[in-house]
Amino acid sequence: MSAYVQMSPWEALLVLGAVVLVLARWLPPRLRRPVTVAASAVVVAAGAVLGVIGLRWQMVPVLAGAAVALPFALSPLLRGRTGRAARRAPWWLALPGSVVCLALIAAGPAAAWALPTPAFPEPSGPFAVGTTVLELTDPERPETATAAPEDRRTVVAQFWYPARKDTAGTGRAQYLGRTAHEARVVSDALADYAGLPRILLDGLPRAHTHATFDAPVAGGGERFPVVLFSPGLGGVRTQNTAWAEELAGHGYVVVGLDHPYDSAGVVLTEGRTIRTKVSATGDDAEDEKRAAGWTAVRAADLSFVRTQLGRIDSGEMAGPLTGHLDTGRVVAAGHSLGGAAALQAARQDPRFAAVIDLDGAPHDPAPQPFPQPVLALTQAIGPDTDPDYLPRLTRVLDLGTATSYRLTVPGAAHLTFTDAPLYLPPLPSLVGSLDRTAGPRITAAASLAFLDSTLRHTAGDPATALSAYGTLVVHHPRGDPKSTA
Repeated sequence: MSAYVQMSPWEALLVLGAVVLVLARWLPPRLRRPVTVAASAVVVAAGAVLGVIGLRWQMVPVLAGAAVALPFALSPLLRGRTGRAARRAPWWLALPGSVVCLALIAAGPAAAWALPTPAFPEPSGPFAVGTTVLELTDPERPETATAAPEDRRTVVAQFWYPARKDTAGTGRAQYLGRTAHEARVVSDALADYAGLPRILLDGLPRAHTHATFDAPVAGGGERFPVVLFSPGLGGVRTQNTAWAEELAGHGYVVVGLDHPYDSAGVVLTEGRTIRTKVSATGDDAEDEKRAAGWTAVRAADLSFVRTQLGRIDSGEMAGPLTGHLDTGRVVAAGHSLGGAAALQAARQDPRFAAVIDLDGAPHDPAPQPFPQPVLALTQAIGPDTDPDYLPRLTRVLDLGTATSYRLTVPGAAHLTFTDAPLYLPPLPSLVGSLDRTAGPRITAAASLAFLDSTLRHTAGDPATALSAYGTLVVHHPRGDPKSTA
């Protein structure tokens, strides 16, 4: 399956018809009339259908180019039908007009390629993927982001889990939300958070994933290991859907968290939307203080959801996962600030079995030895990277009393480890120099190698498997890092 949807069949027909319409003027006279009529009919039909099913902004310049060309293409034919001499503009006037129209038309496919509607790679594991969403409130923890004393901390958790194969491809879940409305709200919130025009991300609410809502869980009474995931600063629970679906297809339950007042937009069950309140000041010391505070809240969220897994597994909270969660094998994971939260949560909560940190610099003000193994995936460290990032991460990994791994992925940027390569322009500074699917694929493959070795104790040295994806540094319990090819 392709990494992304560039154009639908109707969009392709619109582009083809518009190009032929412009070029018909340069055909021999015997072909000019039938080709012009056919191309005009295709443009009108495709434009009408797209207007009904939903016109993407990328097709607007295509329609503009066709609209400019249409009267000039049809007018000689219409004059000929009324008995008037069919006159055409001289070639030296028509040529610049044709070039302009073709440039407008070409802008459509170029925009669709740069900012596509994402199509998620099909999970390669033996299971189909199910998904469900739960809203969890901690009655013991006040919400510190509001002034209301009665507010309690609430998180929204989305589960991706192994499902029965006969559910594959049925009722594919919306990306970014439970409904089309929620997906649109979250997409707009992400655009606002990034300072982008909302229209640039309008492909996200159109996308569907490979998961099926509330599908029956695979297997009989099998219990699956759990990976709790915290997104990046301002990120949302679905930002690593490709990674989550791949892990679920291989027998893991992945739980992505929305952190209200931090995530760009969180839609609660009651319909209320909570926008982010996080912001940087530009002052390094103050921003680090704020980052430490946000990390602490997220770490507490991870531990809280870790506790709720027992209630979900016991059936106290209704859902498809009753009796299927292995609460003795739970991993804390996250991207960017979420990775920092995962490290801190593991240090504070020994119930976590391992940690996956996707390019996250630690913000723990009091790092201490911790027993869990860690997989830290990082972008290539260069002059534009925070110079304190790698030393801070190394200090934390060296505190571990279990073997940990730091894997530097060549060609990766910070957003390589998310779904962003599937829908953002393929600029190296933005999403890295890998192709659209390589980032999510490598992130999932490295995570699976680590999880299988750590939680399932599969045969073989995990360092051998991990080193296939980049430059690996192994942090042994005594803090003696060794580099492997």
